[in-house]
Amino acid sequence: MGWDRVILHVDMDAFYASVEQRDDPSLRGKPVLVGHDGNRGVVSAASYEARKFGCRSAQPMSLARRLCPAAVILPGDMKKYQRISSQIMAILDDYSPLVEPISIDEAFVDLTGTERLLGPPFEVATRVKQHILRELSLTASVGLAANKFLAKLASDLNKPDGLTVIAPEDVNVILPPLDVSKLWGVGPKTADRLAEVGVRTIGDLQLVPKNVLDQRFGELGGHFHRLCRGLDTRAVTPDQQAKSIGHETTFGADLDHPEDVRAVLIHLSENVAWRLRRHNRRAKTVTVKIRYGDFQTITRAQTLTPPTDLTESIWHAASQLFNFWAGQSFRPVRLVGVSVSQLTEPPAQLCLFEHPTERKQRKLDTAMDAINTKYGKHALRRGAGRGGA
Repeated sequence: MGWDRVILHVDMDAFYASVEQRDDPSLRGKPVLVGHDGNRGVVSAASYEARKFGCRSAQPMSLARRLCPAAVILPGDMKKYQRISSQIMAILDDYSPLVEPISIDEAFVDLTGTERLLGPPFEVATRVKQHILRELSLTASVGLAANKFLAKLASDLNKPDGLTVIAPEDVNVILPPLDVSKLWGVGPKTADRLAEVGVRTIGDLQLVPKNVLDQRFGELGGHFHRLCRGLDTRAVTPDQQAKSIGHETTFGADLDHPEDVRAVLIHLSENVAWRLRRHNRRAKTVTVKIRYGDFQTITRAQTLTPPTDLTESIWHAASQLFNFWAGQSFRPVRLVGVSVSQLTEPPAQLCLFEHPTERKQRKLDTAMDAINTKYGKHALRRGAGRGGA
């Protein structure tokens, strides 16, 4: 292919809603919304039938109901979605040892150097889509490019069930006409700020000097300057090579109640801990990331002694960090994330004097992992009390 790198981005189509339509034939062809149907409920996923009415993920459920009164609203089943996510990642593992999950329903796959073994990358991308459809009866949109940003952008250009290639020689043709919101990190508010200086497309942004972007957006300025030119040097990093492991979620509508954010934190903590154990790693530092609607971002970290891979320990630390912040200065949240760093190998021999509570938690994690390995990632999940850990 002649590219320095060959990156595949796989993005499941309307994942939660598509799973529900797959499992209940009566829902096929109907507008389906997955999420909490309450005063502060948020849409987790909208089927493509619902999207025709303007419904979308991370939208307040009250607004989605007004846009599409006939929509079928389902609470969702995270156990089922996590189980299917594990099956998707297992399929991707068949095509490359370099698979980087970035959410429950999307991942990067590095195909660099696999052409002799697997064949041309476009054919591999086609086989990946067919494999997922055959095994799981779900469609995925796939992007193929020379870096992560372009691959993710490509997967979004022809949804659902698309396969899009952005070759290096096509970057200056494909990018300029696209809306600036296609760039990572450009949400509605940032798009409005860019529009104030006449920037509405990626091509417009390419004409803005870097120093102007730096003055207006700080560190994000350089990020936008690189991406609008299709530049991205980040490698696909599987968990066993990563210096940190994390999950984060961005909300289309800012969450304005601590309990809504806390409910997301428990799932993020579970995902992080499961990935640690899966790759035989332990973490010394837990970090909670919070981004406000104006893109101001804060992080809070806590050191754990000794390093751990226990779900309860990671959730407890994340919950403490969040509770302290929320009790001092809670503001509506656009993004929340949990990550762990200072990763180490586990000791060759477990400590004989491990605290009984930790020993109990390890047995629980071991039992749950055994079930989840057999039936899919997070076939079992913990519940969180209203107050946190």
